[in-house]
Amino acid sequence: MKKSLLIIVSLFIAVTSIFAGEGTGFHWPKEIVKDKTTVTLYQPQYDSFNNNILEGRMALSVKIKDQELIFGALWFKARLATDLEERTAVIENLDIERVYFPGIEDTTKIEKFSRLLTEEVESWDVVMSLDRLIASLKEVEDMKSLSENLNNTPPDIYFRTSPSVLISIDGEAKLKEIEGAGFKYVVNTPFFIVKDSKGKYYIKGGKFWYVSNQVSSGYKHTEKVPSDIEKFAAGNLQDGEMDSISMSITEAPELIVVTKASELVSTDGEPDYASIEGTGLLYVSNSSEDIVMDINTQQHFVLIAGRWYASKSLNDGDWKFVEPKDLPEDFSKIPEDSDMGNVRASVPGTPEAEEALLEQSVPQTATVDRKTTTVEVQWDGDPKFEKIEGTDVAVAKNTDKTVLLIKKKYYCVDDAIWFVADKPTGPWVVSDVRPDEVDQIPPESEAYNVKYVYIYESTPEVVYVGYLPGYNYSYVYGGTVVYGTGYNYRPWYGAYYYPRPVTYGFGVHYNPWTGWGFSVGFSFGWVGWGFHPYGRAMWGPRGYHRGYRHGYNRGYHHGYNRGYSRGARAGYAAGSRNSNVYKNRGGGVKTADRTRPAQGNKNLNKKARPSTKPNNVYTDKKGNVYQRDKSGNWENKNNKATRPSQKPATKPNQKPTQKPGQKPATKPSQRPANQPSQKPGQKPARQPQTRPSTGQNQRPSSGMSNQQKQNLNRSHQNRSTGTQNYNRSRSSGYSGGSRGGGASRGGGGGRRR
Repeated sequence: MKKSLLIIVSLFIAVTSIFAGEGTGFHWPKEIVKDKTTVTLYQPQYDSFNNNILEGRMALSVKIKDQELIFGALWFKARLATDLEERTAVIENLDIERVYFPGIEDTTKIEKFSRLLTEEVESWDVVMSLDRLIASLKEVEDMKSLSENLNNTPPDIYFRTSPSVLISIDGEAKLKEIEGAGFKYVVNTPFFIVKDSKGKYYIKGGKFWYVSNQVSSGYKHTEKVPSDIEKFAAGNLQDGEMDSISMSITEAPELIVVTKASELVSTDGEPDYASIEGTGLLYVSNSSEDIVMDINTQQHFVLIAGRWYASKSLNDGDWKFVEPKDLPEDFSKIPEDSDMGNVRASVPGTPEAEEALLEQSVPQTATVDRKTTTVEVQWDGDPKFEKIEGTDVAVAKNTDKTVLLIKKKYYCVDDAIWFVADKPTGPWVVSDVRPDEVDQIPPESEAYNVKYVYIYESTPEVVYVGYLPGYNYSYVYGGTVVYGTGYNYRPWYGAYYYPRPVTYGFGVHYNPWTGWGFSVGFSFGWVGWGFHPYGRAMWGPRGYHRGYRHGYNRGYHHGYNRGYSRGARAGYAAGSRNSNVYKNRGGGVKTADRTRPAQGNKNLNKKARPSTKPNNVYTDKKGNVYQRDKSGNWENKNNKATRPSQKPATKPNQKPTQKPGQKPATKPSQRPANQPSQKPGQKPARQPQTRPSTGQNQRPSSGMSNQQKQNLNRSHQNRSTGTQNYNRSRSSGYSGGSRGGGASRGGGGGRRR
């Protein structure tokens, strides 16, 4: 009885995973049933991804009642809308370019199937798991864009074996009078530092107060704080609740106050080394930082902002940057499930590094309403611009927005949207042009990140836009992802302080499951944005973000609590929704999750349903169809080994009538991202076919070459990886977050708890 009940429950779970909302939207294959004909479409395989235009192919099968099952392939082009926070992708404006049934000579039948597919499939907005999409993109060549001339000079690295906090001041301390208070505060830091009328400096962090006669050194724990300063702190700091480990700390941490690029590496007592199985490497187990020692060379390696630095000694080490390609060979042998498995994303050539690179190529997209979307630019005095050396671009200095002067036009990038005006004071309208000169901006400029903001196409009503993780300071270097350019940008001081993006000082880590996040002293409630007058954080458009739920957590509990988790509960400056900067705006900006029904677009316009068939049919680039069995063997599913009497069918010229509001009138374009795709309202000419020809003189192959087999095995592996990642996301309770531009899946990360 128990066994029968278990079987019933298992079947119920399996069925509901397919037909419940989320499963329905993401399940492959999918079926269309019409006029006694069942068409099964298998998971797409991709050929190119340029800007937000995705091109690929799908294997398919057609079954007419009482007739033999036949197989084919279709090629498509579509616009990709993404929500990196929700880990979903929507293939919209799908345009079927060719349909091919290898071996079928009946042109009437081919035309009938082609018309059915065109009428049904082109009305879809296909919702996919982003994890599956990214895994499949491994088949697309040249996806790994390179960020050049980044600065990898080591910051000052401090090592401590007792509780310590790094307090970063953005250059020489700048003091600002608090009106009517009788004391001043340090404006160019996110920490709470005030100076009283007697010349003493006070720092508040969590439940601790410190005092010193100097702004950058000599701080001691104190319980004697002037009442007016204590009252001011109580009214302006956003401490939030204290976690249990924070409450248990009775000894005030040491303060290390710095005014230039620095990082803190700490251990809970003297370093405790543990071996990494299958390698000649050790790791420091009692640290929240990634510290590895190579036994062969006795070198210590520490991972900071995605960059490896090496030194013989942890204490006062002479740290040098290590090119990713020069890491010891054993780094690539670190087991995926080990306590140090997370660092594999920062080791070139590993699957984790490959996936991180592919993440860099997927944009966050949105649709911007021209009429209702605008921006206000506030200036600290008269607008001031400074020429960016080696370019035809000048950048504004005295505003918190990124404003560029190019050919007597003013361009503002705010929340990854391009705006344009004839004057620096506006009025500003949504731009449908991204100036070519933007690509000249070097990483030495604080405006470098706007190179990663694109305009894909436009209509008289809307502009389709997107940004890559580079906008949020995530870049590609040496086959890995790194955070920040490494350059120290000069902030603006006037009536206001406008900080610029920083790379070091806040313990930025990359986790393959949660993306970039910060981990510096936050469990003590250290950061105090509440009393600062500026609205732009030192980390740019995204502000502070701690990752999805747990953030950077390899299991070591002090690292966990001092890391993202504390900052998340304190509610500082962001929260998970802020990982998608388009969600900072109102209804005039639509993201993928705002343009589809909840839970995965349940039934694809009610025209498709999940299929119970296994997702094991593939097509090669010539249109031959193959099925993979459980043993890994491939069966050619071409319908007949005879010469086709015609070229593969192109899409019928007569298209079904478009319903009002069904989709935009324009089709995706392949034009460069720095120009509008077409004149408003003008439909672009169909692009010439670029697929390999399968004309009359080519016989469908009955066998399979080694190269074909390798390609199909690769497609199968990528599809399997994507499914595993998707299932892992769901099983770990994932409900939001984005990598690169924020956080992604819940869970992941090692076991040092």
